[in-house]
Amino acid sequence: MAKTREILPACFIPGSGCVFIAGPTAVGKSQIALALAEQLGGEIISVDSMQVYRGLDIGTAKPLPADRARVSHHLIDICGLSEFFDAAQFIRLAQKAVADIQSRARVPIFCGGTGLYFKAFLYGLGEGPPANPGLRAELEALPFEVLLRELRQRDPAAYEKMDRQNPRRVIRALEVIRLTGKKFSEQRAAWQVRSSRCGDRTARRAVPTIFYLGRASQDLHARIDARVDKMFSWGLVEETRALLERGLEQNQTAMQAIGYRQVVDHLRGERSLADTIELVKIRTRQFAKRQLTWFRRQFIPEWMELKPGESPEMSAQKIRKRV
Repeated sequence: MAKTREILPACFIPGSGCVFIAGPTAVGKSQIALALAEQLGGEIISVDSMQVYRGLDIGTAKPLPADRARVSHHLIDICGLSEFFDAAQFIRLAQKAVADIQSRARVPIFCGGTGLYFKAFLYGLGEGPPANPGLRAELEALPFEVLLRELRQRDPAAYEKMDRQNPRRVIRALEVIRLTGKKFSEQRAAWQVRSSRCGDRTARRAVPTIFYLGRASQDLHARIDARVDKMFSWGLVEETRALLERGLEQNQTAMQAIGYRQVVDHLRGERSLADTIELVKIRTRQFAKRQLTWFRRQFIPEWMELKPGESPEMSAQKIRKRV
């Protein structure tokens, strides 16, 4: 039986004195966090599972060098494409960053859209076997249809609830099932019970507030379309081509990043550039909707709807007044 690990919920360690800003892709989080950091004397901790990878710049809307020169950013460009990164590593590095920032009398500002990382940092991770590189490589080599069939057979509950368009989560579920001999859904349920003292509605009021930024659908969709057009004009196709030469396809996590996945198909001749751009817009809008749904189910955040034309400085002032 594989050994399991328990990571102490971070709500018992850091969190005090931090600001947490979340929201869907393209809502304007990064610029607002930047303005808030300048107003508060803060530094930004990226909560983004893709910005950790060096080279994934345009497609992840990574902060520009000028912005990173204005305010210090943490947990960006910390992994190569050949390296593995997960929520457990995020907790460890985020806690270290918080201690470093606060030791200099600065304010840690968490900003991003990876909900699992927010939850892991604030509420901790439950028991589960650590990643097994050999088994993971074996699973990654199998056709995705085979993986889905195995998950459906071995754990129907997990199959029904899981995002079946996300190979990374399907592979992790099968990895846990094979290593422990138990259903992934049962272990996740046990985690929910163990973490309930941090995750129930009463306890969640004791942890720092998460500011969740939103926009009217029409406004957000327009921003998404404009961002995608900008990414392609800035060279997303060329960036993806260069990343393929560095092993992008061997990193199943990075390959799930919206934009890169679709451009890889374009480079293989599967669709035209115009169709690829439109598909990236559609997938990004779908992803933004999933982000909103996930946060509604997992947290009781402080909702903030941003208005068209509202400057990042104005939005930052609103958050500052509520902190």
